[in-house]
Amino acid sequence: MTRPMRATAVGVVFAVFVAGVTMLFLYFLNYPPTVAAAAATTGSSGQEEIHLQTVPALGYGPHPTYVSYLADINGKWVHTTMFQLKANTLVHFTIDQYDTGSTLRNSFMDQVQGTVGSTEVLNGGSPVRIINDNTDNGIGHTFAVPTLGVSVPMPGIASAATNVCSIAPCESSFDHNTITFTIKTPAAGLYPWQCFVPCGLGWPYGNGGGMSTLGYMGGFLKVVA
Repeated sequence: MTRPMRATAVGVVFAVFVAGVTMLFLYFLNYPPTVAAAAATTGSSGQEEIHLQTVPALGYGPHPTYVSYLADINGKWVHTTMFQLKANTLVHFTIDQYDTGSTLRNSFMDQVQGTVGSTEVLNGGSPVRIINDNTDNGIGHTFAVPTLGVSVPMPGIASAATNVCSIAPCESSFDHNTITFTIKTPAAGLYPWQCFVPCGLGWPYGNGGGMSTLGYMGGFLKVVA
């Protein structure tokens, strides 16, 4: 290969590399979208709230069979796992859990951790510290922020349920469990969160698919000053 041909080939490879990096950067910059928590309608002034749902299959997009989270933004369900919260603020979470559950390999994940009072409220009942994965229809998903010590187990719907949502977003008329809890946000920063129940159906040990794809079973809390 002559020197001009080598230079041309190197230039083409470099251009393809730059284009790929640019596309990857734009992908992570724009998708999933970052949505801000709303001002809380209950509690003291300055608090925030965010409403999420977990679904057994998204039903659309590039991965329609992946299990996923969605966020309620001004009455519209948005497919994202990127949430903006204010620093040093009480944030009230409501998560509607539409998926079935299973027993866990490690029952340590049954424990509610890192929330205000180290509790969650299931279906409007009394605050609880543990969801028994052996008796409460298993655990469908968790909302966990490891760097903040937060882990919230969410029980699955009954395995015999017949009114099951199959395509997101799921309406409240479908069988589901509603979990509420509150966390106190830390200083400004970017904090990864994830479901730690192996829920990537069809993947080795359940750790692939939606389990390991940004925008489905994990994302980031963008905490701003």
